[in-house]
Amino acid sequence: MSAAGSVREQALPAGWELVVGLEVHVELSTATKLFCGCANRFGDEPNTNVCPVCLGLPGSLPVANASAVESAMSLGRALGCEVRGAVFARKNYFYPDMPKDYQISQYDQPTNIDGRLELPDGRTVGIERAHIEEDTGKTTHIGGGGRIHDADHALVDYNRAGVPLVEIVSRPDIRTAEEARAFVRELRAILLAVGASDARMEEGSMRVDANVSVRPAGSDELRTRCEIKNLSSLRSLGRAIAYEAQRHVGLWSGGERPRQETRHWDEANGRTTPGRSKEDADDYRYFQDPDLVPLSPTPEVVAAIDAALPPLPAARRAALIEDCGAELSAVDAAVLVERDQDALVRAAVAAGAPPALTATRVCNDLAVEDWSKVTPQLLAELMAMESAGQVTATQAKQLMAEMADSGEAPAAIAERRGFKAMATDDLDTILQRVIADNGDAWDRYCAGDENERKKLAGFLTGQVMRATRGQADGSAVNRLLQEKVDRN
Repeated sequence: MSAAGSVREQALPAGWELVVGLEVHVELSTATKLFCGCANRFGDEPNTNVCPVCLGLPGSLPVANASAVESAMSLGRALGCEVRGAVFARKNYFYPDMPKDYQISQYDQPTNIDGRLELPDGRTVGIERAHIEEDTGKTTHIGGGGRIHDADHALVDYNRAGVPLVEIVSRPDIRTAEEARAFVRELRAILLAVGASDARMEEGSMRVDANVSVRPAGSDELRTRCEIKNLSSLRSLGRAIAYEAQRHVGLWSGGERPRQETRHWDEANGRTTPGRSKEDADDYRYFQDPDLVPLSPTPEVVAAIDAALPPLPAARRAALIEDCGAELSAVDAAVLVERDQDALVRAAVAAGAPPALTATRVCNDLAVEDWSKVTPQLLAELMAMESAGQVTATQAKQLMAEMADSGEAPAAIAERRGFKAMATDDLDTILQRVIADNGDAWDRYCAGDENERKKLAGFLTGQVMRATRGQADGSAVNRLLQEKVDRN
């Protein structure tokens, strides 16, 4: 498969189905590391946030960070998981950037199990577990393009070793690369809502491994999977899954079976490359860490966590759609919640703003970094002016931009800029002139089907907007066009 062909998310050939499960590693936003008092801080000078415990020196003893445990349980409850008693285990294999050569994790008794994550489109992806573990250090390979096999030497930074992680393991319920991206976006929104992590993929505080396989459509078997490691952007996630799925289809179609292995994503060339053969659990020689006591959250602790959870993205989308009605699409609702503008829209609607128009206007025309000066009352006033025909849609967009910049009332801005809607008689006169100048388009509009009329209405409305220098109301032009057709 060429690199050019691998970068697009292509549909699988007929008769094949994609099966994806994700493992998302999230660094928790605690002040200190998981088992010691070293600072948990990104960007500090290498090897400055270290101590005997996170360096694994003889005689040092770990102590679990209560804040990290509470944060992990909050995330678990936000994902609908059962929070239960848990045990820390040692996961043994050679880590070049883990000085004690094992990782403290959770194995057969994790903190969170059996949850679910609802995507904005209503699909649900099961959560197998969300367990607590410590992060490794960071190795940087110098020379040879930064890869281990041809590097001149390597540098190790242990600042990250021991940082608290939660690994969220999904069930293999994902069927497209876009669903995988939606899962990660939604998980990130939940993490931010509960304050568990800053979830900055660009800084490595949220990293994704994708387990990819394919199977005949309609089958329920789980075929050999490959794990694509350490995907650090949504774009890379989608591209890597799409490439790997096509690779698997090619192998199976040619009579070969994929090897169970880890693979690395080559962003520049748009392809995955082999890593190591995938170990089974037995290879890690898990055993309970003798230096750490089991975690035993009481029902009262879990109840307190539930009571403290904020409104989560799925509930916020549902509330927004309930307030704004069925005209608000799930996509627009997701955008408004992601930008944290759903409360603004709901408050403006409560103040009397027309729901659908308000949601559409904010979604399309308030995509700015700082919109704090647009209060619900100002937004409601602007929407009332537009819905009453006092300003056109184009003018309302301009007023929205000025409101965000200055916080000035929309009526004051409109008066200063001389904004007002054209009288119907004046608009009708201009429309008649546009029809006369574009007789062929008008004839085709009158005789055309719905799709043809929609296209030509856009053209004719554009001519009116040009003639009026944007002062016409597009919806009013469309209404007049329809009235003229009805009279013919």
